[in-house]
Amino acid sequence: MLKVRVNNKTEHAIELENATGGTVDGKTFQWDVITVKEGSFHIIKDNKSYTVEVIKADAKEKSFLISVNGNKYQLNIKDKFDELLQSLGLDAMSSKKVNEIKAPMPGLVLEIRVAEGDAVKKGDAILVLEAMKMENIIKSPADGTVKKINVKKGMAVEKNQVLINFA
Repeated sequence: MLKVRVNNKTEHAIELENATGGTVDGKTFQWDVITVKEGSFHIIKDNKSYTVEVIKADAKEKSFLISVNGNKYQLNIKDKFDELLQSLGLDAMSSKKVNEIKAPMPGLVLEIRVAEGDAVKKGDAILVLEAMKMENIIKSPADGTVKKINVKKGMAVEKNQVLINFA
């Protein structure tokens, strides 16, 4: 059984019994699926035709962005193992605690996009570092709160120098 959250709103329990059907929220369904090309499918369900394309897939996070007849949907999937980890309270252990962000390379700080005390989410842009005439956006590797900013705009930094501390 899979639990699929759609657009971070509704959640559905899906059981795929075979390639031609299964159940969604306890209701049986049948479908015909044809692979058009890798990541692109044609589906017929209940005498209706659907064109489905996988736009972005992150297998590690079990997160997918798909397009169904031109409408985009964000899918987040949990399997029985994710459910078991959650029920045991072990799901939080997989998220890493970040205490600091270090410079991945020597460079020049062009822009700092956060302030001390700011709450940041995983993937948020923290600062811009210029290295070898290229601008590199340094992103937060996890959720957290900015405790201290150790650099200033225009400052040269070395590889592995601590740029920002998290609380």
